[in-house]
Parts: sequence; structure tokens; C-alpha cells
Amino acid sequence: MNKILKRTLMPSLLAASLAGVSLVPAQPASADDKVLQDIGIGAGVGAVSGVIRGRNVIKGAIKGGASGAAVNGANGLRGTRRARAKRNIIQDAGVGAAAGALTDGLINGGRDTLGSAAEGAATGAVINTIRKKR
Repeated sequence: MNKILKRTLMPSLLAASLAGVSLVPAQPASADDKVLQDIGIGAGVGAVSGVIRGRNVIKGAIKGGASGAAVNGANGLRGTRRARAKRNIIQDAGVGAAAGALTDGLINGGRDTLGSAAEGAATGAVINTIRKKR
């Protein structure tokens, strides 16, 4: 009886605790609408890239969303409002590529690191193009 309880209850408790831990840090980020928009843009670019490359669309969306959040975070580190308004496409593409490669290492075990870096760079370039002040 003890083994049956462990086998049925432990996975559900583990899933509930992981869901609770992953949702708690997302709450403060919801105050900034640009973070969520960049994550959404990145997820869309990653999903489209997954369709084009014939890969898993959900994993592509996860990698794109992580790249979008990283690009937004890197741009937010600039000190002044004027510096944040002058976005650099090379910086955004580089940060997106690094985040895409890192996320691929976590999700896929690093099987497609170069392709994920290219997807992340594309995500950074798209976000830069959308957010750039003219």
C-alpha cells in the first residue's frame, strides 16, 4: 500500500510544486507589459521557426520566449531612457542567440545548439525591429 501511494501521489505533488515555483517568479514580471510582449514576440518567432525547420513547435516557442525575455532584460540594463531608446540590433541579436543556445542546452541537451542560436538571433532582430524608436 505504501508503494502504491508513493507512485500515485508523488508525481502529482512534484508537478504541483514545480508549477507553483514556476508561476511565482512570473508574477512580478507581469507588471511590465513590454516584457510580456517581448516574450510573446519571441514565442511567435520561435514557433514559426519550428514550423519552417520541421522541429517541435512548442520547444521552439519556449526557446523564442526565453530569447525575448533575455533581449528585453539586456535592453533594460541600459542606464538612461535615451540609451534604452537607441537599441542596437547587434546586441539584441547576440543576446537572443546566447539565450537560444542556452535554452537549447537545457531543453534538448544541446543537440541543435547552432540552429537554436540562429533562432534566438532572429528573435532578437525581430524584437529590435519592432521596438526601435525612429
